[in-house]
Amino acid sequence: MTPSYTALRKAVQEGKATFTDIVENFLANIKARNGVLNALLEVYEEEAVQAAGNWDQHYKAEGSLPPLAGMVYVHKDNIAVAGHHLSAASRILEGFICPYNATVIERLSAAGAICIGRANCDEFAMGSSNENSAYGPVQHPFLEGYVPGGSSGGSAAAVAAEFCHMALGSDTGGSVRQPAAFCGLYGLKPTYGRVSRYGLIAYASSFDQIGPITASLEDLIITYQVIAGFDPRDPTSSSRAVEPYHPKGTTPQKWAWIMPEGLHPIVAQVLKEKKELLRQRGFEIEEVSFPYWEYLIPAYFILTTAEASSNLARYDGVRYGRRAKEAQTLEELYARSRSEGFGREVKRRILLGTFVLSAGYYDAYYTKAQKVRRLLYEYTEKILKEYAVIAMPTSATPPFRLGEKVEDPIQMYLSDLLTVYANLTGHPALQVPVGTSPEGFPVGLQLIGPLFGENSLFDAAYALVDN
Repeated sequence: MTPSYTALRKAVQEGKATFTDIVENFLANIKARNGVLNALLEVYEEEAVQAAGNWDQHYKAEGSLPPLAGMVYVHKDNIAVAGHHLSAASRILEGFICPYNATVIERLSAAGAICIGRANCDEFAMGSSNENSAYGPVQHPFLEGYVPGGSSGGSAAAVAAEFCHMALGSDTGGSVRQPAAFCGLYGLKPTYGRVSRYGLIAYASSFDQIGPITASLEDLIITYQVIAGFDPRDPTSSSRAVEPYHPKGTTPQKWAWIMPEGLHPIVAQVLKEKKELLRQRGFEIEEVSFPYWEYLIPAYFILTTAEASSNLARYDGVRYGRRAKEAQTLEELYARSRSEGFGREVKRRILLGTFVLSAGYYDAYYTKAQKVRRLLYEYTEKILKEYAVIAMPTSATPPFRLGEKVEDPIQMYLSDLLTVYANLTGHPALQVPVGTSPEGFPVGLQLIGPLFGENSLFDAAYALVDN
């Protein structure tokens, strides 16, 4: 595995490497493997090489560097980067060139990070396996024939395949954490409102959050510190100050341990061993009941599809993106453009969302789902008053095979059972790789903390890493 950005930065400062060397190594990996993995849809080769050279010259002349100088990253194909294609992996936005940068891109650029490419994803971030992309599925980086997770599967595969130090994804119901778990990486869904959504193509606006995926905890933390914070262009952005993070060591804590029934034996065994190790080190691990499992997926899909049906109404073939050529009337233009441009899963969710918002069904479904959301939030707050964090599996299963669940949307939706929880409540959640089965399948543990308590999650993650 590629050394962390923190380690490579130190090597540059000691004169043992250059940023140009680092970028060229990543480009060589991309050229060697991306044709098979399909993790990146576009590579910004010239820009990345030029940026690396500029930072080498800057360090030689000034002797100092901004916090992320030379960190190489990719962005999910639903995050805006000026002058490059932006498609959300959909034909509906075919040929669209973005005129502006997302706030997270601006902040990373100001901190010295180097963007090397645009990552494949499920179309409009709707999926759990990265098989819904209009540009083909993403292959797992080290388990041939398996999915890397989704919808940020291209982002996770890019980090695990050593194409970059860090990848940006978006997390609506686990789309950063689940692929990070499947690929043996760290992935963070920040508190809702902690990271600006300006420049993120909306799927479900009250759920979406941009988060980083990395191979090292240190790289994830320093990335979060740069991208977090208030943005006046995002009305849902929190004005609460971002506290600097200072590791506190691995002082034993009291954790709530939530484990559903029916975990895959590989996942259950790895997490059982991790729990016992924590207890041996003095952690108070208490199993806590969770009586709302049956409500998570229904509430999540009712609310997110309702928001998606509204958000995706803007893709009509008139203003930008794909326009049907044979349409004779305005109504036909709308219908043909959307029918030709959207994939099957996106159409399914738009139809479901339109249904639950329709007259006669709004109160029966949408209103009840909002009540469930409030119930979950209050229950979570109650738990976190007694425990430092909530620990639960990131996924109930290890990575599954390509094509295994494509024809069964219900089984695919259930892949998100354990991750949608934090999006429904808005709490921060961190995926931590905690082990690998003898067969080579990575297993992840998800930590959920208090609102704006990302630093407490980092402390808990270090406790897991040190085991």
